[in-house]
Amino acid sequence: MRKFSHAIVRRPCRALTEGISSGLYPGKPDYQLALVQHDAYIEALKKCGVKVDILPADEWYPDSCFVEDPAVLTGRCAVITNPGAASRNGEKDEILAAVRKYYPDERIERITFPGTLEGGDVMMAGDTFYVGRSARTNEEGIRQFAEILGRYGYQCVEVPLEEVLHLKTGVNYLENNNLLVSGEFTDKPEFASFRKTVIPEEEAYAANCIWVNDTVIIPEGYPEVLAAVQALGYETITVDTSEFRKLDGGLSCLSLRF
Repeated sequence: MRKFSHAIVRRPCRALTEGISSGLYPGKPDYQLALVQHDAYIEALKKCGVKVDILPADEWYPDSCFVEDPAVLTGRCAVITNPGAASRNGEKDEILAAVRKYYPDERIERITFPGTLEGGDVMMAGDTFYVGRSARTNEEGIRQFAEILGRYGYQCVEVPLEEVLHLKTGVNYLENNNLLVSGEFTDKPEFASFRKTVIPEEEAYAANCIWVNDTVIIPEGYPEVLAAVQALGYETITVDTSEFRKLDGGLSCLSLRF
């Protein structure tokens, strides 16, 4: 199965060490190690058969390597979001040029104030987009997003969040009706129709895996998640994300796949 042909990534900047962190995973990122890990991440995407567009580091925005948040790219349109974190809001303007390489202006939509939306709160499952209402994505942002999606024949389902930063922190779709879930997502009614693989609490970080053309990329160091995904029949690649984890960042955060 092939779904994605391209990915956009942005190199980590030296200011990465000053990025936003909840402190859940202590310590400041090691910049040089983050670069090595980012290289391995890019190679993993390439092994999955996608062409990777590598954007230069942006020192103005410490968290800018997490390119998933300022845009949502679909098969029919692109949506430039309006990030809810004040220190990251300008990233939406910096990602626009990269998006314009692949989408004409008439198919580039925008979330506008007072709406906020971050791509980490958006999970695509077929023609349905599940959107987490979080500290970064508000009700008005979801309303605008749903209106945009409707014009392109997509559906939108709002999912209230209670514990995690972003929706995809705790739930990720692996295609073929398979869903990885952890924590508060285990019993959410919005996901009742999926075949769920429950991630143990001690490996909850690894719920953030990414499916890329029938291969699943998994954070390194989470053996139960690795075994569970392999048991579902997927090819797997593991990538060390320890330095990005310190900023609450996961595998999906580091690329836009389309």
